[in-house]
Amino acid sequence: MTTLSIVGISGSLSNPSRTTVLVEAILKAIADRSGHKTKLLRLSDSAPALFAATSPADIGKDARQFLDLIEGADLLVVGTPVYRASYTGALKHVFDLVDHRRFGSKPVALAATGGSPLHGLVIEHQLRPLFGFLNALTLPTSVYAVEGDFSNYAISSTAIHERIERVVAEALTQLARSRPEPLDARSAATAAIA
Repeated sequence: MTTLSIVGISGSLSNPSRTTVLVEAILKAIADRSGHKTKLLRLSDSAPALFAATSPADIGKDARQFLDLIEGADLLVVGTPVYRASYTGALKHVFDLVDHRRFGSKPVALAATGGSPLHGLVIEHQLRPLFGFLNALTLPTSVYAVEGDFSNYAISSTAIHERIERVVAEALTQLARSRPEPLDARSAATAAIA
């Protein structure tokens, strides 16, 4: 099996965080269904290094490592809490620093948490355009959860679990299309003859 880099980013600066729980749940479902290892990046852990950089030229070693994981990922799972009808400024800052050339057709699963169902369109009206600008491929299904979908920072909603399964299926299908398994020598020889 080809080793893939599957990276989740929680755009929350809070700890504990429902957004982090949601991103972790998506990553765990991907790992459980595919066997691939995943990596969770928390902005709450890396904010000081990232916020010290105001442009790509100012990026220090710790921030560079964080951004390298994002830029090198085969699949991103990006989650954000919704504040004032938008994704967090911290998350926007991260994507201001990345090399946009590293995102061409990169699959991205989108997730968000908010206090009201009324903020659910933030994914469609703000996150998708951001990743469209980066030329990434956002998956059709997204996951939006509100406080009532959690119990003690654990997802308790059947509907949210079902959406997670849908987005994971789409992610794995897209990964299979973009990163097919290498053919063994016999299959390669047969394919060359045909």
